[in-house]
Amino acid sequence: MPIRVGVIGAGVMGADHIRNLSTTISGAEVTFVADLDAGRAAAAAPPSARITTDPSELINASDVDAVVVASHDSTHPGLVLECFEAMTPVLCEKPLAPSLLESLEVVEAEADIIAATGTRLLSMGFMRRFDPGYVSLRQSVQDRVQGEPLMVHCTSRNASAGPGTTAESAITNSAIHELDIVPWLLQSPITEVSWQAGRSSRHAQGGLQDPAFMLFRLADGTLATLELFLNARYGYTTACEVVSERGCTALSEPAVLAVREEGQRRSGIPADWRPRFADAYRLQLQAWISALEHGETSPLATGEDGLRASQVAQAMIRSLHSDGAYTKVIY
Repeated sequence: MPIRVGVIGAGVMGADHIRNLSTTISGAEVTFVADLDAGRAAAAAPPSARITTDPSELINASDVDAVVVASHDSTHPGLVLECFEAMTPVLCEKPLAPSLLESLEVVEAEADIIAATGTRLLSMGFMRRFDPGYVSLRQSVQDRVQGEPLMVHCTSRNASAGPGTTAESAITNSAIHELDIVPWLLQSPITEVSWQAGRSSRHAQGGLQDPAFMLFRLADGTLATLELFLNARYGYTTACEVVSERGCTALSEPAVLAVREEGQRRSGIPADWRPRFADAYRLQLQAWISALEHGETSPLATGEDGLRASQVAQAMIRSLHSDGAYTKVIY
């Protein structure tokens, strides 16, 4: 029997998960979709799935074996805790929670379940851990192909920021990927951070300082940087380069479409992150479903990984409100 999955949130990310689970992931069936907008839920759901505007109905449904939480960030901790109460495995999109206290509450609740039953229920959607490029980059670093890593440079650029984006939510929702992936690449935690900003784009709305520049110091002494530009206008691109003692290793920029005409060569750029990380999302979902099928521990990021990213994010927010002062991460 396939793993019967309920998806909460039928927006851009949720709809993408529903498509993957329904068409490319073996061993899964989407049986229930929840969204506050019933029309959006109906549009995203496969024909055989039920829909609801009440996520609690989905979590407690008899035809749901596992839940994907892809709704607004603010709903994540409450919905994950409801899944714990129902003893239902849950894949939560990043972040685990908007605040550190909420993240801690979720991780402590799962720790109680693990102590009582030996069962982990929570998997985190840090999909870059499954991206073939990041996986290869990590292996290169682990093998010390170019000697010891010295610096890491990251960029993350979006066409436009979402409505209501603030400097704080830019950290907890967007920069959170780098706050997870850089320690994962180097197998060393972030110990100190600084948030900096200079001139802001005229396309930034509501007082958002954009772009922002973030610095991390890791426990092994490596320095890392992140340029986060949410209103870059031209499309979505991301980059990561590891500078080592004998060379540099960087992710290639995949082209969606290469065009040659009238004496010019150009490449298409995706409008958002989904084409760039399509493989990562697919591989992550398949790994989660396969683990559930075989009763194995999920190979995805854990609640503790989500908590550590939240701890770094909170340190970055403290630096933001301290004129960029270097701020220690409290674990």
